[in-house]
Amino acid sequence: MSETPRPSAFGRVGEDGTVYVLVDGSERAVGQVPDATPDEALAFFERRGEALQVEADLLQQRIRKGALSPEEARKAVANLKTSILQANAVGDLQGMAAGLDDLGEVIDAQAEVRREEKTKALAAARERKEAMVAEAEVLAEGSDWGAGVGKFRDLLEEWKGLPRLDRATDDDLWHRFSAARTTYTRRRKTHFADLGAQQDQAREAKEAIIAEAEALAGSTEWGTTAAAFRDLMTRWKSAGGAGRQVDDALWARFRGIQDDFFTRRTQTFSAQDVQFQANLTAKTELLDKAEAEILPVTDVPKARAAYREFLTAFNALGKVPTDHMKSVDARVRALEAAIGEADKREWARTDPETRTRAAETVNLFSAQIAKLQDQLAKAEARGDKAQAAKAAASIATYETWLQQAQATLGELTA
Repeated sequence: MSETPRPSAFGRVGEDGTVYVLVDGSERAVGQVPDATPDEALAFFERRGEALQVEADLLQQRIRKGALSPEEARKAVANLKTSILQANAVGDLQGMAAGLDDLGEVIDAQAEVRREEKTKALAAARERKEAMVAEAEVLAEGSDWGAGVGKFRDLLEEWKGLPRLDRATDDDLWHRFSAARTTYTRRRKTHFADLGAQQDQAREAKEAIIAEAEALAGSTEWGTTAAAFRDLMTRWKSAGGAGRQVDDALWARFRGIQDDFFTRRTQTFSAQDVQFQANLTAKTELLDKAEAEILPVTDVPKARAAYREFLTAFNALGKVPTDHMKSVDARVRALEAAIGEADKREWARTDPETRTRAAETVNLFSAQIAKLQDQLAKAEARGDKAQAAKAAASIATYETWLQQAQATLGELTA
């Protein structure tokens, strides 16, 4: 005696063990389960239905989260819906299919969003490609030969990662970008070809400078040769570059020759400095003695004789250190100037014409003061205060000048 199967809203088991599923009011056989009770057979196909429900739920979740593109979502929905409606399973197959149909609006909304995003992305891509073309065209006309190659490489890699635009626009922009890159490459090759020729010229010029330096290296004409080395250095700097490695090697040779010369010059000057310092000490002692003996100058002939004797001894000594030359020479010139000024004063003092002019000046000022005093007296007598004040001020001025003239006359008659 067969068992009575448990009731199901979506399927049943026939007397021969066939399991049926109810879909949209009609039944469809889904299969049999050998050696199974009706409940076991029904449960087997219900589990298949449950698995389909799980699959449908997962697909809905993925679609709502935007894990699939609209095209992929529509295809997945269609495939799963067909599988559900044709499945050998028991369950609410019609409900599952209807649930998938509800995703149509979601997919349409996502498709619209994607279309908007694509439109924005294409607009952004166009803007970026136009900017990249502009940058490439600037690079093409520039002379950034080092970093320019890397910049073009980066631009090209970025270009490859951007979405294509409509064919006409994309082809036009690409043509401009490619043309700019080609122009830059050609100009860069030309530049380095010219640079190679310039470097050869620079190398030849520097080798010639080294040959001249080697000819000067043993000279003891320190001033002339040092100036010649400075000229060679100026020419070296204006010769241009010969390439880093070549330049470094040539510079090492040239610098070595210079260093040898200037080292010998320094050694020679160091020895001279010792002698110059001794000369400075001796000359300073002579100056101290001469200044004490001659200054202040009271007897010009005696002072001149002492100065000549000092100058003979002074000139017999050699050079002094450069940083003391001005101060020593200034002291010598000061001695000579002091004697000269004393000589001028003595001549002025003993010159008859000078005394006469000084006396005439004293008389002139005295007469003018007397005249002003008479004017003052008359102004006071008539009560003219303004004229009296003016006369008094003039008298004071002339009296000051008179005192100076009298002092000068006194010096000339002493």
